[in-house]
Amino acid sequence: MDYSKLQNGSDIRGVALEGIEGQHINLTEQACRDIGRGFALWLKARDASAHRVAVGRDSRLSGAQLSAWICEAMAQEGLTVTDLGMASTPAMFMCTVTEGYAYDASVMITASHLPFNRNGFKFFTKNGGLEKQDIAAILKYAGSDEHTGNAPGSVETGEFMDAYAALLCKKVRDAAGCETPLAGFRIVVDAGNGAGGFYVDKVLRPLGANTDGSRYLDPDGSFPNHIPNPENEQAMQSIMDAVRETHADLGIIFDTDVDRAGAVLSDGSELNRNRIIAMLSAILLREHPGTTIVTDSITSTGLAAFIKKHGGVHHRFKRGYRNVINESLRLNAEGHDSQLAMETSGHGALKENYFLDDGAYLVTCLLIELARGKKEGYTLESLIADLAEPAESHEFRMNILAEDFRAYGQDVIDRLTAYSAAQEGWTIAPDNHEGIRVSLDKAHGDGWFLLRLSLHDPVIPLNIESDSVGGVRQITQELYAFLKTCDKLDLAPVENFLK
Repeated sequence: MDYSKLQNGSDIRGVALEGIEGQHINLTEQACRDIGRGFALWLKARDASAHRVAVGRDSRLSGAQLSAWICEAMAQEGLTVTDLGMASTPAMFMCTVTEGYAYDASVMITASHLPFNRNGFKFFTKNGGLEKQDIAAILKYAGSDEHTGNAPGSVETGEFMDAYAALLCKKVRDAAGCETPLAGFRIVVDAGNGAGGFYVDKVLRPLGANTDGSRYLDPDGSFPNHIPNPENEQAMQSIMDAVRETHADLGIIFDTDVDRAGAVLSDGSELNRNRIIAMLSAILLREHPGTTIVTDSITSTGLAAFIKKHGGVHHRFKRGYRNVINESLRLNAEGHDSQLAMETSGHGALKENYFLDDGAYLVTCLLIELARGKKEGYTLESLIADLAEPAESHEFRMNILAEDFRAYGQDVIDRLTAYSAAQEGWTIAPDNHEGIRVSLDKAHGDGWFLLRLSLHDPVIPLNIESDSVGGVRQITQELYAFLKTCDKLDLAPVENFLK
């Protein structure tokens, strides 16, 4: 069988439940068992001595069943499998490197923030998450009739989240020098009924925080309240409301599997996208002056100026959390210190933490700063007081109607590059790694745009930012003169905005 269509970059994702019209189950029992067999074959080919594998899952309704199928399949291939139950994606990596656990590999069952009917698999070894080529190899094995030939192993049950949470608590206590450094703070969490509810009982309360007013902590894969996603407007409004209603010192929001996070400051403002990157940069640059901060391609000009002002180097790269992490790894390997790789989506990975994109770890860094600020007389808000933020920003997602959407999309980008070079007041960014990014002077909208291909879908996203009110509309109007020549682009999002 050909399972290649289940690959989504460095993950496997598919439909696990019926319930959305036109979406039919392709993560069938057979597919899950074949993927489990494929991972066992991949692991044994990589390391013949590897035999201990852990499996965890987020709160999705299909998670327990998918876990049972993949655990049984891997055990049939000779692996000793431990079902860790409800877990976070970062914890499933940490169980491969934590003393007393040190599994040879792990599997996380999640589809991040996607709708309730979707699910998938992420894979880890002690070297980190698997790359695209590894996933392709696993799916190729899954589609074959190969077996390891080893005697069957076993499936056991276990628990790791207590140990993982204890590591986070220790980090805060060590930095603060006391047992309950969050005493006197009210910190509220919105877990969106994903896997992040543990953070209240296992981290915040043991550190002394008052967490009254936290919401949606119980796992429920139907996501009855809102999508667990820091980029979702309804989700962010929920945690902002919680902070205001309880007069909290900090609000925290996680995505479903806790590899991403956002926050709300005590004044009710979002700590998201460029703002959370700026805050983490300020913290890290104090300890690592001159370090390089790697971000995705749609970060603002204000963030670049902020990082430079604080003594760092801003390196804009491509969208995709594996892309920014791998770029930071590359820079470090070449001798250029890079302490942070982060996407505006909330995926952030620190050098000090295995370059693991871990929402709970990022938030834990904020807790340390919160406690330190109380002792030294500053606030979290003050760390980004000098961050220049745009007056306006907008994202358009235009469907590509051509059959070969990648070739057509690249042709659009190439033609826009030539078009932009001839426009007065337009300057093509010299350090762009994805699509085309252009700055426009005050007479032409006072901002910038980035047009790029989506990583996986037949879509061209267009991001526009302006430092002037009305600037996004002006830039959009100027771009429309070019876009209307692209007959295989669905321009409805742009045209509706301009009406």
